Amino acid sequence: MSDSVTLQVDFGERSYPIHIGAGLISQPDCYKPHIQSRKVMLVTNETVAPLYLAKVKTALSEFDLDEVILPDGEAYKTLAVMDQIYTALLQKRYDRNSTLIALGGGVVGDMTGFAAASYQRGIRFIQVPTTLLSQVDSSVGGKTGVNHPLGKNMIGAFHQPQAVIADTDTLNTLPDRELSAGLAEVIKYGLINDPTLFTWLENHIHQLMQRDPAALIHAIERSCADKATIVAADEKEAGQRALLNLGHTFGHAIETGMGYGEWLHGEAVAAGMAMAADMSHRLGWLSAMDDQRIRQLLRSASLPDQPPSLGAETFLDLMSIDKKVMDGKLRLVLLQGIGQSIISQDFPFDCLQATLSRY
Repeated sequence: MSDSVTLQVDFGERSYPIHIGAGLISQPDCYKPHIQSRKVMLVTNETVAPLYLAKVKTALSEFDLDEVILPDGEAYKTLAVMDQIYTALLQKRYDRNSTLIALGGGVVGDMTGFAAASYQRGIRFIQVPTTLLSQVDSSVGGKTGVNHPLGKNMIGAFHQPQAVIADTDTLNTLPDRELSAGLAEVIKYGLINDPTLFTWLENHIHQLMQRDPAALIHAIERSCADKATIVAADEKEAGQRALLNLGHTFGHAIETGMGYGEWLHGEAVAAGMAMAADMSHRLGWLSAMDDQRIRQLLRSASLPDQPPSLGAETFLDLMSIDKKVMDGKLRLVLLQGIGQSIISQDFPFDCLQATLSRY
């Protein structure tokens, strides 16, 4: 463990660094190598702006800066709200050499990234994630997009950032519930292919909940390294990248069914992972002991280990809209052990039905 680390996401000529550490948000050298022209637009939200916008503006004082401040929350992750970014870019006459900077959590990052992907068919952007969930997951890998009332993240594009600047000091202002939501994605990496991380989390979850700086940097670094390896091998989710969706097909159904923002994304993913574990146990792939280890770690992170009662029929209906549906067949990420995940679409339907009916 160290004060700061830098990882590289390998996309050939489009490779980019992930800087992780304390105080990075104020360091000009983290930004400057990745900005081509003087015109830089900062996109943030009403919650983050009073906390960190001034620090970023000071770090970038030599550039011509504009800002867009969006409303805060998953309910505002829409095309209509994103239009504020396009309007500002057009009014200020931003061109293809301009740079967008996403300062905030996953919603800000996804919307800014999609605006960057689509404005003049693609401009540069930098991710400055300020929540644990965005630092370990959504800021890395180039998935961008917005929600539709009928489905989460159904409108978007793959567009890689120029850099990710994850300042762990920003986690000091994060509400406890948001910190726990981010830990869901860290736990996910342990379950997918990193059993050593899962065991480390079992032993260090209390330090993470108490925001121990060294523990946070270690968890973020391991999570980003795990994700970077997967996305570099499969950028557009043709195969193994789909493993990163463990818990997400169930979780997206929870978010859509409850109404965006009622359950935080990480909370829904946590419940979704518990459902995937339950179904994997029913299939005979996951032992009862490992099922319990998963649930215990989720509870230790103050995360739900079961979903709300939507009803099996509603769950199935919402899951059928998910992006993971291929040729009309639902694909699920399931577990053959802790750190052993598999993508399956040939599972017995009665096992899925039994899991859904349990709640």
